[in-house]
Amino acid sequence: MIDTGRESPGLRTAGRRYVTVCVLLWLPPGLGMACMVLLLSERGLSLAAVAGLFAVHSLTVAALELPTGGLSDVLGRRPVLALAGALNVVAFALVGLGTTVWVLTAGMVLMGAARALASGTAEAWYVDTVHDCSGPGAELRTGLARGGSATAAALAAGLLIGGALPWLLGLVPGLGAWLSAATSGVVLPLSVPLLLGAALRIVFVCYVLTALREPPRPPVTPRSVLRGVPVTVLDGLRLGGRDALVRRVLLTAASVGSALAAIELLVPGRAVELTGASGSGAMVYAALSCAGFVCSGVGSHLAPLTARIAGSGERAVPVGLGTGACGLLLLGVTASSPHPMAAALAVAGFGLVHLGLGAASPNEKELLHRRVPRAGRATALSVQSLAQQLVGALTGLVVGALPPGPLPWLLTAAALLAGALLWLRRPGEREKPDRGRRPVPCAAPTVE
Repeated sequence: MIDTGRESPGLRTAGRRYVTVCVLLWLPPGLGMACMVLLLSERGLSLAAVAGLFAVHSLTVAALELPTGGLSDVLGRRPVLALAGALNVVAFALVGLGTTVWVLTAGMVLMGAARALASGTAEAWYVDTVHDCSGPGAELRTGLARGGSATAAALAAGLLIGGALPWLLGLVPGLGAWLSAATSGVVLPLSVPLLLGAALRIVFVCYVLTALREPPRPPVTPRSVLRGVPVTVLDGLRLGGRDALVRRVLLTAASVGSALAAIELLVPGRAVELTGASGSGAMVYAALSCAGFVCSGVGSHLAPLTARIAGSGERAVPVGLGTGACGLLLLGVTASSPHPMAAALAVAGFGLVHLGLGAASPNEKELLHRRVPRAGRATALSVQSLAQQLVGALTGLVVGALPPGPLPWLLTAAALLAGALLWLRRPGEREKPDRGRRPVPCAAPTVE
């Protein structure tokens, strides 16, 4: 780990701004996560219709993931992040206030487009800035780990705040009914977290425009963007085919997508089984999700230490993935047992999955950024995200078709373990142990 006392002012400023962007970027989704399903149900939508809206969001993200990554590489990080924030302001407002399926669908499409635009863009800005200050060999793991911890903390805080706000509004007699009547049913107590998320997105856009400085890029025209984005996307796809280490990162992302899909599909039902009621099961799952984000943040914070103990970032990745696979195995062996000890072991397994994946992620990302040029950095991150999403969707279909019990957990544990084993096979390239390269002094980024 780099001694922060030796960091130049530019690196410290870049790290602080990256952490702030991560918090502002992920706090609103945490707010929406806590209440969106309940809000849509309150609007009169069936569970199938709610699932359809979430599918619209996922398909939009998948369709735009690569083009928006290319757009970030061609146009710049700051304008793309600002556009993502602006779209999210409208999206959160539409979902929070919408009363018809078409308005809600438009909101989910815009939310998916914004998610695709923001995917990897802030991280690409941070890596670009560090490389400008210290060169391509600069240590990235510590800053990426701090960003991962900030993201997890923002999601956990958003989940708690978003769940508490409607409840607090309900403590005031007649406030919820007055709010609904005063707005003709447009604003409900469950709408408030999403509207707060929209306000935070405005803050996010202002911060991005004023604080994220990047070197001037050549002037672009609509024609040059339309020509440059497909070229950048194709280069990003080819990189995964010709570079063994990048290929391992992408395959690892696929295995992680499989593990996360199993958790999202199976843990809520398991919580309902343990508590005996859907309401209490939902509350238990919300608490577990919050704890999972905390474990993920702790794992990200420990990523540099894991790399130092393991000897390198490349050796730390299978350690983290193996820890996550052990967590899935615990969830599997306790899946059919009603014993309280089995429930405790399942909670421990849930925490281990998030802890292990949190520790592996910054090390993977640092390795990826060492192999990817600046001109294709956001595209490479989009390819990684797309691999995770597509395999996660496929895993969801497979897990949904399997009988409940240990089998789905064991299969996803095997997939994650296979991702870990990829890092034990090192054909051709071998990462040298980290030697704590001292950064070159760099001026602090200034506000434009």
